[in-house]
Amino acid sequence: MAEAADFQGTSASPARRWLRRAGALLTGAPLLAGLLQLPVAAPAQAASSGTVSVSLDSLAPSAPTDGDTLTVSGTVTNNGKQAVTDAHVGLQVGPRLTTRSDIDSVARHSDDPQGSTGSEVGDKYEEKFDKLAPGVAQHFSISVPVDKLGLDDDGVYEFGVALSGETSAQPWPRVLGIQRTFLPWQPSDADTKTKTTFLWPLLSTVHMTAKTGAGDLQTPEFLNDDLAKDLAPGGRLAQMVDLGKDLDVTWVIDPDLLASVDAMAVGNYRLQAADGTSTPGPREHQAVAKQWLAALQKAVAGKEVVALPFADPDLASLAHNGTSVTGSLSHLKDATDVAATTVKTVLHVTPSTDFAWPVDGAVDRSIMKVATSAGADRVIARSDSLQETAGLPYTPSAARPVGGGTTAVVADSRLSTAFEGDLSKAGSATLAVQRFLAQSLEVNSQTDKQRSILVAPQRMPTASQAQAMAAAVKALQGGTWTQSQGLTATAKDKPDPAATTRIPSASAYPSSLRRQDLPRTAFEQIARTQAKLDNFRVILSDQSRVVTPFGRAINRDMSTSWRGHRGAAEDYRDGVEDWLDELADQVKLIDKSETKLSGRSATIPVTVQNNLVQPVGHLVLRLESTMPTRLEIGGKAYYEQPVEISGGHSQSVKFTTSANANGRVAVIAQLYTEDGRKYGEPVTFDVKVTEVTPTVMLVIGGGVLLLVLAGFRMYTQRKRAAARQPEDGGPGTAAEDPDEPGNPGAPEGRLPQESDSGSGAGDPEQPSDPAPDTAPESADPSGTGERVDR
Repeated sequence: MAEAADFQGTSASPARRWLRRAGALLTGAPLLAGLLQLPVAAPAQAASSGTVSVSLDSLAPSAPTDGDTLTVSGTVTNNGKQAVTDAHVGLQVGPRLTTRSDIDSVARHSDDPQGSTGSEVGDKYEEKFDKLAPGVAQHFSISVPVDKLGLDDDGVYEFGVALSGETSAQPWPRVLGIQRTFLPWQPSDADTKTKTTFLWPLLSTVHMTAKTGAGDLQTPEFLNDDLAKDLAPGGRLAQMVDLGKDLDVTWVIDPDLLASVDAMAVGNYRLQAADGTSTPGPREHQAVAKQWLAALQKAVAGKEVVALPFADPDLASLAHNGTSVTGSLSHLKDATDVAATTVKTVLHVTPSTDFAWPVDGAVDRSIMKVATSAGADRVIARSDSLQETAGLPYTPSAARPVGGGTTAVVADSRLSTAFEGDLSKAGSATLAVQRFLAQSLEVNSQTDKQRSILVAPQRMPTASQAQAMAAAVKALQGGTWTQSQGLTATAKDKPDPAATTRIPSASAYPSSLRRQDLPRTAFEQIARTQAKLDNFRVILSDQSRVVTPFGRAINRDMSTSWRGHRGAAEDYRDGVEDWLDELADQVKLIDKSETKLSGRSATIPVTVQNNLVQPVGHLVLRLESTMPTRLEIGGKAYYEQPVEISGGHSQSVKFTTSANANGRVAVIAQLYTEDGRKYGEPVTFDVKVTEVTPTVMLVIGGGVLLLVLAGFRMYTQRKRAAARQPEDGGPGTAAEDPDEPGNPGAPEGRLPQESDSGSGAGDPEQPSDPAPDTAPESADPSGTGERVDR
């Protein structure tokens, strides 16, 4: 049984089968029973388990030509529990693959040890290991002249790196681990070369908030400091620029990224804190941002640059959930208009802005309609969305006229998705590069007809993905079957008449992508924020201080980068709206308490406060009486006055009122913009009306006069009494008037001044001064009410 499993595809001879049967009978029934209990498929299971993993870390050159020496290096790791002995790593060259599907099939089973890739190149080109201990990785490196590989016709060959060995449980040589990849073979220039466009996306997530400082520089506030990490040497964006500068690619840039880096480069940016405050950004990051921008300016000089709409709006979400919300499409137009200006200002190049790029190149009819609504007449789609239906035996050119003057530029899905996934390990990156090159060569081999092929990779590749992409593009640039071409030229190339131009319906849109769409509520909130901004901007003397940061923040609300981060997207939208509310509330009416109005007419002041740093105007303050039959404002139910206030000041606006009857009246103060829209919250307060008649005034005046006369009489009486009293104080010197102080008939011992005080028991009662008919006015405050100007 063991001998039969020595090599796959061989069978034991009849003599050997007879000997095994005889041996089994001689061992006796107990041994036979024990053998029958063993799993017959054990050797096959052991082989398919992949006892040893093989990592192909480097294959150079990626696309060899005549005279080259191919160097293959990597590691082998024993994943089993038993040591592997008598092991060696060998190279296998399989058959030439003739279709793109063949390449896909090999890639799906690239590490399956069952089945042979092909014969080994030879023991001269192998690396041996006496022993591979469990869990231990061993490095290998093999170099072989290309002419020893047996490559014949041009094309793509299956290429394998296999480890063979044996274990104590299965002491026969067999393949314990393998890694299959591809070897593109095009030693001389192809008769017809494929024109290849490779997009180099320079995009990032949202970094800037809507908040800016109150100074002239309007210091920006960032969500966090993640952007600085990406810009620093070794960071993702730093590597994208460093790698892309030497590549013949079309740069696809989000202007928001440039604006964010430029704001950081100016310095004094701030970072949002969890408690709602902000802290200064590190000063050293200013130099990092400046260095990155300078490197990018050099990298894109002379290259084609495509600018996406500002903040890379999510076209699919807008098409599926935003078009029914009024004003949503206008944001896409604004984002497109500002894109060219931003790129030209920061990079000093004029970009193309007539390309739209839906996420993953997935399109349907509604997406195409939205994508072209802002002026873009070329939409970057992908072949797994715009699938071929005519059964073409080759991959058609990218350009497809889809009607209405719109061109769909269709990226090849296999090439565009070649660098997705985790490529942080060298083995994964090498496989991705070889598979990409294999597919590219196979496309060129399909027909003698020259075609234009577009590669549109993921929007935000990681650093390791970018490195793999750069390696593949370099191999293409130095290869023999392609030639580089810009995106604009590819879009203008003559389309294949047999290629599909039918845009799929909405039902064909991938459900996995639809689940990540921004919901309708997001666009409703954006519309609400825009309405508040429109209401706020009209009162400002310098609208740009608010319109620009909030306009760009609203663009960021719709960014494609929010896909898969719905909670963070909601928080960002809430932050934009809350900050706008806070700013708008800096211009407001000051609350008033109850106002007391005594008389037929008076002036009521209402105070407007402006805590903004800039003056505000174009405002109207309306004061309205809820009961104009009792209280009129300016002779009618309400009255309006224009308001203009300097920054950081308050202004008191006075309204003339007239009362027609007594009682309490509710009065409403409300600010309006000049176009008649309410601004801010109203202030309601009560006016208590007390109408004073002429008769009451006459009575009050008479009472006051009596008080004055009584006081004068008392003064003259006391003066006469003092003059009549003798100097020694004896009796008989004063006049004999019994009513005057000092009369002998008065009680003994009574001082003259005591006649003004209350009398004791038995004293004759003094006539009192007449009581005033109106209580004296108190100097204390009149309570909670406010006094008004009379």
